[in-house]
Amino acid sequence: MFDLTGKVAIITGGAGVLGGTLAEGLAKAGAKVGILNRTKATVEKKVREITVQGGEALAMIADVLDETQLINARDKILDKWGRIDILVNSAGGNMRGATIMPDQDIFDLSIEDFSKVTDLNLKGTVLPTMVFGRAMVDFKKGSIINISSMAAQQAITRVVGYSAAKAAVDNFTKWMAVEMAHKYGGDIRVNAIAPGFFIAEQNRRLLTNEDGSLTARGETIIKETPMKRFGKPEELISTVIWLSSDASSFVSGIIVPVDGGFSAFSGV
Repeated sequence: MFDLTGKVAIITGGAGVLGGTLAEGLAKAGAKVGILNRTKATVEKKVREITVQGGEALAMIADVLDETQLINARDKILDKWGRIDILVNSAGGNMRGATIMPDQDIFDLSIEDFSKVTDLNLKGTVLPTMVFGRAMVDFKKGSIINISSMAAQQAITRVVGYSAAKAAVDNFTKWMAVEMAHKYGGDIRVNAIAPGFFIAEQNRRLLTNEDGSLTARGETIIKETPMKRFGKPEELISTVIWLSSDASSFVSGIIVPVDGGFSAFSGV
């Protein structure tokens, strides 16, 4: 039931650390993978890596905030593979101006950067869902998987813009799941995964020092994570494959924590 052979998957942000790992995992499970990113060199590099491993992948250069570019990418996929079965909305991120640093408070927030972060994470999920979801409606089946965060579920200091955007992604996931089921039946499903704390380039300096030791923030996270470690990108793959496959055919509108127990722990 976890075999994705013959299915076509789109991964936005598919050349990044987490998105790229998910692209590789879906390809290994048998899916044909369309990798969408703004930077041609990084997308083509990821496509080569997947091809060398025996998978099938296609590079798509597009900005998740540009509807015309997304439509062109969708048409490219449909011309090559004829269908779209899976969409993973992995594109996202944060900006310094939308983050409250230790020597700042909320009144130092850059509204411009707050808006950019909200656009990237929320609008950058909504637009691809509208564009690629249309193809799923035409084929009457599909699975859309959004990327949430622990920051969406409870207050995490400093990351105010990112937290607000991901909380909106959670709500949109549930809303879209209901919309798809009511309007198009239960074979188009919408879910999300909420990663715990994974080290990537965007947050490395927040969590680790140059010598590899933990910062004070990193130490707090490990203390509050029952498994006492950060996640590994490959530990997200099985959940995405499950939500992509017919094994989760009666699952829609949920946000699955992949967090080492962080969301379950009261701190006591």
